[in-house]
Amino acid sequence: MKPASWLSLLALAGSAAHACGGHDDDDDGKEWTKEELAELQAKWGHEARSPDKNSTGEKLANAPSSGRSAASGRLPTSTTSSASRARRKSARFGPRAIRQASSRQTSLRAFNPRANVNPYQNWARIIDCGDIPVTPFDNAIAAEQMTQAFRRLGRARPASALSAGKPKLVTLGGDHSLALPALRALREIYGRPIRVLHFDAHLDTWDPAAYPSAWGSTHFTHGSMFWMANAEGLLSNASAGPSVHAGLRTRLTGTDWADHEADTAQNWVRFAADDIDEVGTRGIVDGIMAVLGTEDPVYLSVDIDVLDPAFAPGTGTPEPGGWTTRELIRILRGVEGLNLVGADVVEVSPAYQGRGEETALAAAQVVYEILSSMVKRGLEDGDGETAAGGKDEL
Repeated sequence: MKPASWLSLLALAGSAAHACGGHDDDDDGKEWTKEELAELQAKWGHEARSPDKNSTGEKLANAPSSGRSAASGRLPTSTTSSASRARRKSARFGPRAIRQASSRQTSLRAFNPRANVNPYQNWARIIDCGDIPVTPFDNAIAAEQMTQAFRRLGRARPASALSAGKPKLVTLGGDHSLALPALRALREIYGRPIRVLHFDAHLDTWDPAAYPSAWGSTHFTHGSMFWMANAEGLLSNASAGPSVHAGLRTRLTGTDWADHEADTAQNWVRFAADDIDEVGTRGIVDGIMAVLGTEDPVYLSVDIDVLDPAFAPGTGTPEPGGWTTRELIRILRGVEGLNLVGADVVEVSPAYQGRGEETALAAAQVVYEILSSMVKRGLEDGDGETAAGGKDEL
């Protein structure tokens, strides 16, 4: 039995302490003075995002902040991997590798020129909530543990009366199955089904009856979680509009288009990796935005195998013919107008990357771009007006 993959969580909105579970509604907690908060910030401010184990979560879980915030965490799971990829397991170590690769991303030097924001010095408090513990022995129990963790973060109340809104959860995986519990929680947090933007070489909408788990403790795999989400009514594909796959280049089942037909029946729109040769990154961006728009809540899910193995060899199911790191980043920047309510970056398997850590570095950059877009969208929506204007009080 393989250990479950690691999950890491980042959340946008709700205060740092509450987003990471520092205080619950029935926990009186400590009342922090402005002086104490200033001291905490001075001591831990730009170094609080340590890549080592749970250190960041331990530091910040009890360090309150004002305003809406972003929290992060890790979810180590790999037991839902399909039989075809059993030989390349180790996504459970992905979050640690992404944290290590992001160690250069400090608040002192994080201004994003394309977004015109520093996501770590803005209205949103980005909090690293550390690892979320999951059992390594039973996938069904692990999925429930993940779901409860997401729900707790989503229910977190802000520390400041000036705060409003709900957390935006960003997860570092781990294998792709963690998207299912994330969508379960977001359905409750936002009170409505969610649309999905899914960057991946593979469809991940396969019927679990046709692709059973290699490990037997659940009937779904990391390739069927979006099928499960659709079956549970978590996706708005049947109401608000379709969800989107981008970067596809997977082999299909049998001798016909049955996989695509089943995917279409679940109301997904597909952009193949090869499409970029015809329309360029701008064409991919325009196509995505035309489908998803800027109003409906969207969950962004990035499987690192959307990149070509030349740029991201450290993954469980590498597929030649993918996008470059630059192309993916350019597309992510182009869709910054989406109303993102959550995101994940998954399937980083550091055992298979080179000594230069190219896969983990790409994943860390993807997280940075996602956070930048979330913060920029918040400024445009007025969520960070007081913080951006320097009037928000601790």
